[in-house]
Amino acid sequence: MNRTLLGVGALVTSALVLTACGGLGSTTTTETTSASQPVPELTDDQQVSIVFESYNYGLAGAWTDTFNTLISEFETQHPNITVTAQKPQGNSPNPATDTVSSIQNQTVAGAPPDVAQLGFSDLDFTINQLGARSLDGLFGKDEVQKNFDGTKHAYAPTARTLADWDGTTYGIPFVFSTPVFYYNATLFEQAGLDPADPPSTWDEVAGAAKTIADRTGKGGVYLDCLTKSAKDWCFQSLVRSNGGRVISEDRTSLEFADEAAVEATTMAQKLVADGATPVLSQQQGYEAFARGDMGMILETSAIQGTFTKGAKDKWDLRATTMPSFGDQPVVPTNSGASLFTFASDPAKQRASWELMKFLTSEQSYTTISQGIGYLPLRTGLIDDPEGLADWASKSPLIGPNLEQLESMEPWVSMPGNNYLQIRDGMMDAVESIVYQGADPGPTLQAARDQGTALLPAQ
Repeated sequence: MNRTLLGVGALVTSALVLTACGGLGSTTTTETTSASQPVPELTDDQQVSIVFESYNYGLAGAWTDTFNTLISEFETQHPNITVTAQKPQGNSPNPATDTVSSIQNQTVAGAPPDVAQLGFSDLDFTINQLGARSLDGLFGKDEVQKNFDGTKHAYAPTARTLADWDGTTYGIPFVFSTPVFYYNATLFEQAGLDPADPPSTWDEVAGAAKTIADRTGKGGVYLDCLTKSAKDWCFQSLVRSNGGRVISEDRTSLEFADEAAVEATTMAQKLVADGATPVLSQQQGYEAFARGDMGMILETSAIQGTFTKGAKDKWDLRATTMPSFGDQPVVPTNSGASLFTFASDPAKQRASWELMKFLTSEQSYTTISQGIGYLPLRTGLIDDPEGLADWASKSPLIGPNLEQLESMEPWVSMPGNNYLQIRDGMMDAVESIVYQGADPGPTLQAARDQGTALLPAQ
């Protein structure tokens, strides 16, 4: 189900060949200029066609339906721009894992998508190897900032720079969540627990999960942080919340074998060993919760629509903030992706910018939040009667996400051309510890040693 190490190595080798040939990672003259020479505006009769690649099109239901609605609205407002929407090339169970290889393959063929949605953990590679265009260079810093300021509601400060690199904006942060702790209040009651007082620490989670499993025969808790297919966004939050990091702040050394990470994986391993967490894949885990067969789950709000639909008229869905390790502060990290342009033609660059602005507008975030459950990064919409105020008043599930946005830290991408091997090696180790009973310390240390050998030379 996941890429093999050989597949990742081939992907990276392809990137290196392209870089050497100047096909990826090169900086154009247009990009290094700024507001004095922005890409020209389109004329009213100038017809342009662009390709938009998004992993949301690999997901049925609310994701595809919501994005189809947005693209239709965009084309109505911009009758001279035609958008072809597509999912990444590949067959991974999580289509987001296909995005990098998909863009690489299309770039080799000479036709990368004009706009693409790429995850934050791919940021380093997206900019420095895939060749995402500098938005500041194409359109000028003032115009880029104007989009972030919005017509009524600006971006949340913690979200504004998530797709910046060395002070330059390359992408627009688009959709993300912090780790939300959803729970089934109906199962809580059946297990004799108080749903008005959900667990606030991982020790409390362990006790409640064991009680639910023993008294109801259902799963106690599932943490969608602990498999390779989940990537490492939520695992980073677990480690940060225990006082550690997976990589040093200067990005030169790996720290995911340190005590904080060992303790976090040991905690999760014990949940499985005690019968509080069933052994499930990522998809099986969130589907079980949606059916009402799991008491609690740590998950992105991207799945919230699935949970809401599953719970409707069947069981009581509630949410709270991520549990803590004792009295240590919770440090939420973000999931999700940004929008980038890879277009080389000026007309397609301008059309791409118009699409990127539309998809991150107040109008679009209103649609996205209501349709999928993602955080509106223009948070002022929550209090706007013409925006999301009515929806928010009827949607208490958004509360934990908004609260955690204030203290959120970025999902950090691994450095260099071998970043996928480093990240996936780490998560392979985590998965083997939690679900296969491997010894946490030595297993993480072995993965760190392998990852260290793959770091860029200093």
